[in-house]
Amino acid sequence: MIDEWRERAPALAEECAELWSLRLGEPYEHGHASLTLRAELPDGTPLVLKIGFPHPEAEHEAAALAHYDGRGAVRLLAHDPARNALLLERCEPGTSLLELPDEEVAFRIVAGVLRRLWRPPAADHPFDLLSDLAARWAELPGLDAGIVRELVASQGELVVCHQDFHRGNVLRAEREPWLAIDPKPLVGEREFDSAALMRDGPGDLTRRLDLLSAELALDRERMRLWGIVHAVAWEHPEVARTLLTA
Repeated sequence: MIDEWRERAPALAEECAELWSLRLGEPYEHGHASLTLRAELPDGTPLVLKIGFPHPEAEHEAAALAHYDGRGAVRLLAHDPARNALLLERCEPGTSLLELPDEEVAFRIVAGVLRRLWRPPAADHPFDLLSDLAARWAELPGLDAGIVRELVASQGELVVCHQDFHRGNVLRAEREPWLAIDPKPLVGEREFDSAALMRDGPGDLTRRLDLLSAELALDRERMRLWGIVHAVAWEHPEVARTLLTA
């Protein structure tokens, strides 16, 4: 199915170019499930056109970006649900936080971006709930269902979580120094949203937990436990094993 979509994606991009009067440029490095192209409006305004493969985790990416409304994330300028297409603010120069060699500096920056993203959802929001997903995750081998249920039942304030927040999804920009891209949103407590950072490349997970829990003023143990749950759910068993003793 995804191979068929990859064949169709360039034609979808051309349709969007006509719809939004875009001049298309070179593609960015291809992701597994999206075609992302440089684009310009007739007046030369630089933008990004993203054609995504329809899959559940990214179903509400546009709604999340609209909710963030440019606070710590790229702005959504237009959305065509039929083509699963997003017209986005372009980050310039667009290099990611992975380019920073000092991990501690990078993680302090990501903490600042996360704080800007976290806001409660509207009452009529479309996002999945962490509580619903975690109920399914609790049945996965390697997880203690009782601990997962206790985490769900004792959540703090619920916000729109990015869920895939790591250094590669934070880009250097001009409007704000750093902006997040590619949310896979759900509604849950803040401690959950550090999970992807725990497995953000090789590194000392204990040190990361200590740094992020201090910078974000969050419960370190809840961050650790959610990190284990999410690592198992997203099939990173080695990270889950490391976090057991972090």
